[in-house]
Amino acid sequence: MTIREIAQLCEIECTSMDENVISGINTLKDAQKGEISFLSDSKYEKDLSTTNASAVLLPSNKSYLLPKNVVALISDEPYLMVAKLSKYFSKPIQNSSIKPIIGVNTTVYPTAHIENGAKIGSDCIIMSGVYVGTDVVIGDNVILYPNVCVYRDCVIGSNVMIHAGTVVGSDGFGYAHTKKGEHIKLYQNGNVVIEDDVEIGANTTIDCAVFGSTLIKHGTKIDNLIQIGHNCVVGEHCIMVSQSGLAGSTTLGRNVVMGGQSATAGHLNIAAFTTLAARSGVTKSITEAGVYSGFPLMEHKLWLKLQAKLAKILQS
Repeated sequence: MTIREIAQLCEIECTSMDENVISGINTLKDAQKGEISFLSDSKYEKDLSTTNASAVLLPSNKSYLLPKNVVALISDEPYLMVAKLSKYFSKPIQNSSIKPIIGVNTTVYPTAHIENGAKIGSDCIIMSGVYVGTDVVIGDNVILYPNVCVYRDCVIGSNVMIHAGTVVGSDGFGYAHTKKGEHIKLYQNGNVVIEDDVEIGANTTIDCAVFGSTLIKHGTKIDNLIQIGHNCVVGEHCIMVSQSGLAGSTTLGRNVVMGGQSATAGHLNIAAFTTLAARSGVTKSITEAGVYSGFPLMEHKLWLKLQAKLAKILQS
């Protein structure tokens, strides 16, 4: 779509005569020429002056921050406009005519389904009911247990084990909201990248990124029944215990441990070597490693003291 066509679709006035074709949507930081971006959160203003996007959807009072060669598309609802556009730039579920490539000594059970464009390494086991989507790349010595689903474009490293019923690359939970309270889907056009030596338990879901990749780094171990939101980064050698969860765009440093039913809000950073006790609720970034508990979150030692005092009060 050209910039003018995008402006018409979004019902935005466009004074630019630029007929350059826009081929995708991306963040301000990562967008390249030929892509459109947006500003819906003031904390990303710093990226406006250096963006390489061809056009940006943004409020009128921020347009002066753009480089001269970037077209400003003025809207008081840029996030809603991006959600509407995302449908037109979403990838088809299947679009490859290249037959899947299967490595030597790899076993694919008869009821597994491998889409065109997929590449699977050597010494893998792909069990019954597994679905491997278009253009998925899987390394060597990988085991996908029954009914694992890997959506298109995802990347799985070597020596990875994914247990039954887990879904890798499903859409993140992203919606823009109209003034009437309607929910407009933001199509998720990124993927999931799982590095080497990762194990993922049963019935876990790892959402694909809106743009870019949701990343599970080397050596991490993920239990059953865990939710990892879109654009999260889980650092090397982390441990996530059953029913814990990460809201979108959360980053865990190396060797973070999340106890059962602990969770984070979105867009947070958790310092390396942090431990979150069971049922911890994290609403702010953690900058210093330690052991934390409770909701609101506090140091574990303080939480234990509070529990002891509460017990005395109840007994008195």
